[in-house]
Amino acid sequence: MRHLLSAGDLTRDEAVLVLDTAAQMAATQAREIKKLPTLRGRTVVNLFFEDSTRTRISFETAAKRLSADVINFSAKGSSVSKGESLKDTALTLQAMGADAVVIRHHASGAPHTLAHAGWTHGAVVNAGDGMHQHPTQALLDAFTLRRHLVGDGGRADVTGRDLAGAHVAIVGDVLHSRVARSNVQLLHTLGARVTLVAPPTLVPVGAGTWTADVSYDLDETLATGPDAVMMLRVQRERMSSAGGGYFPSPLEYTRAYGLDGRRLAVLPEHAVVLHPGPMNRGLEISADAADSPRAVIVEQVANGVAVRMAVLYLLLAGGDQRPGADAEDMEARTGVRTDGTRVHA
Repeated sequence: MRHLLSAGDLTRDEAVLVLDTAAQMAATQAREIKKLPTLRGRTVVNLFFEDSTRTRISFETAAKRLSADVINFSAKGSSVSKGESLKDTALTLQAMGADAVVIRHHASGAPHTLAHAGWTHGAVVNAGDGMHQHPTQALLDAFTLRRHLVGDGGRADVTGRDLAGAHVAIVGDVLHSRVARSNVQLLHTLGARVTLVAPPTLVPVGAGTWTADVSYDLDETLATGPDAVMMLRVQRERMSSAGGGYFPSPLEYTRAYGLDGRRLAVLPEHAVVLHPGPMNRGLEISADAADSPRAVIVEQVANGVAVRMAVLYLLLAGGDQRPGADAEDMEARTGVRTDGTRVHA
């Protein structure tokens, strides 16, 4: 794995390797001293052309937990705001010795261009590009789902396991969601069945060709008993007004596609609720649903750090890509196996 640009680039084995490595990283974070020396001497640049809180802080935390040096670069107040191009910005960062560039950009395809145009010799990680991809979000969602649907909430070892047989409903503003696109690809790779649920105006043209079913009726989908429901934020900033003509009114949207206590009660007992955040409480999800014991939304944030640690580790220190090599190396470096148990000398 040279770069991480799209969830669709990952094979089943590569995705499982990331999830297994993330499990080891998560186990190390239960220690009193959470920092590992793995990437000491490496430099990770967070290059963000769009505002972000969760993703940028998550990547920064992940890099620092691995002892990397971190440079946070925001387009606002930088040379970019004065007209500097992505190419010149990338060449500047390369001259500073960036080993990895984590990029969030408003233009779809910008991370791919950065990775393949020869402007940087380091690894490139896509932290979200336009309405295109957000692969680490899909990985942390899959990590969370595997822990609950396969690992019995973390009580069973899931090393090497995928999500075969699971049914995940992704509900809401699919049209503007890079999270939905990445999750459809990765969940399919991991063997899960996905149903997209949205009003017709918020379903992308061509979604019928995706590896997912499409439904316009949330109650009908919930009645089939999905194992997980992923609620998507209504991205009003990408619409011309509050609803942008995509739905009659916020109240009508909530009535038809919002997850509340009544709909939560229909789900199977083991089902979990996810949300990539930030949430519009009272629009796509009610307060009682967001704060329900079924909701694993806060856990997703914590898992994001472990997953991004795993991605940075595999890109910058993985080296040998034969199956199991990274797991063996991680055991040696951290003293923790993939199931969370300590390695005894």
